Amino acid sequence: MKTVAQTLNVSRSNLTLRQKGSGKERKTYVKADDAMLLPAVRAIVDERPTYGYRRVGALLNRQRRTQGLPLLNHKKVYRLMSQNGLLLARQPQKRSERPHNGKVITLRSNLRWASDGFEIPCWNRAVVRVTFVIDTCDREIIAWGATTGGFDGETVRDLMLLCVERRFDSHRTPPAVEWLTDNGSCYTARETIAFGQSLGLVPCFTPVRSPQSNGMAESFVKTFKRDYVYVHDRPDAATVLAQLDRWFDDYNESHPHKGLKMKSPREFIRAQLAAGCPI
Repeated sequence: MKTVAQTLNVSRSNLTLRQKGSGKERKTYVKADDAMLLPAVRAIVDERPTYGYRRVGALLNRQRRTQGLPLLNHKKVYRLMSQNGLLLARQPQKRSERPHNGKVITLRSNLRWASDGFEIPCWNRAVVRVTFVIDTCDREIIAWGATTGGFDGETVRDLMLLCVERRFDSHRTPPAVEWLTDNGSCYTARETIAFGQSLGLVPCFTPVRSPQSNGMAESFVKTFKRDYVYVHDRPDAATVLAQLDRWFDDYNESHPHKGLKMKSPREFIRAQLAAGCPI
């Protein structure tokens, strides 16, 4: 019996009970309110097909909180989605061979901003190039710019000024803010560095061939493409450009983050301000 159990990779006790005919038949665990909850779960999954059970649960609880209903445990959401075939397929994890021991995340907002760029391919082979700035604490995309041309220093300098104005309502940061980027020419240009320093920004560059050192920006690019770009129509550049503002606004207002206790960036900011924490 032991050899058979090991070969089949099952419990020996389970085989013994089945052989004796005394094992209990396993039934699907169902609760009375499952039928009421399932339509709400399906609605979120249909609208956001790239969301896993934790983020679906976060959005569901956000709805229930506004309705004054009790919140749901993430295990219940997992069970409902598992029983109805709504879970995402597991993806293999790719790990870099190069160790990265430093931390990009900060404990407070406006200590470090990270910037990067990415391309959105259109179905007619046009390309939209997007540059963005993200706060490494609250994950809000503070500013972004898009063009069908190339990345250039002028775009980066415009974003620098826009970020300072939006976060501090001034043309200079009260405390110095680190400006973390890769070694792209638009960031390392002498004019860009000087302009950033005049605003109170401290330029910080990642090591060569080490994109993980700007890991939060890299992670955002992956998330944005998966949850917004690849699930919407992209027939041409004009269509993509018309949708970008809505995508970024939805990310800032609605996208749950595990590192923010399943709050969206702006939810997290509002919660911090309500608690009297400096932002």
